[in-house]
Amino acid sequence: MSFSIWALFVLTESVLCLTPGPAVLLVIAHALRRGAAAAAWATLGILSANALYFALSATGLGAVLLASHEAFVLVRWMGAAYLVWLGLRLLLGRGVRASAPAPTGGAGRGRAFVSGFVLQAANPKALVFFVALLPQFIDPAAHVTAQIIVLGVTSVAIELIVLLAYGACAGRVRALTARPRVARFADGVAGAMLVGAGIGLGATRA
Repeated sequence: MSFSIWALFVLTESVLCLTPGPAVLLVIAHALRRGAAAAAWATLGILSANALYFALSATGLGAVLLASHEAFVLVRWMGAAYLVWLGLRLLLGRGVRASAPAPTGGAGRGRAFVSGFVLQAANPKALVFFVALLPQFIDPAAHVTAQIIVLGVTSVAIELIVLLAYGACAGRVRALTARPRVARFADGVAGAMLVGAGIGLGATRA
């Protein structure tokens, strides 16, 4: 793989990552609710799903999964329902929260990680990227596995930087939520974003 092809991949991946989508909405929602640390755990979940898709692409199983339309639609709707449930739970419970910040312990980190992994694993566009778009940057005459590893590390690095930046910016807003009224508003925005991410995921077609 030449440097020019790699640079083109970097440009393509950067544009895709910077464009707000369900993953960005999820990270911002967690940052508003529990701060930048929770957003980082959601980012880790998203990137873990991407790493899984890279592995599937390397073995050719990604194409098999993409061809299983009914199974993939079911997974997508399950992921969408999970995100909507998280959002509605936050919206309906936002009046309960007082001025104390939301917990950032193991349970909160676990929920953030799982939601990120579920979102990305159920996102058909993510699978299409790895199965259909990724091969366009690979030279079949060279070592394919090595190229997939290079592109995979590059993709993870770019998405890590972008999502952490979104989370850090939204985390600064959370500093204002010490006031109960602002806290309830932030919870409402976070819940709406989770619901929006779920709806967006459900409406996405491969």
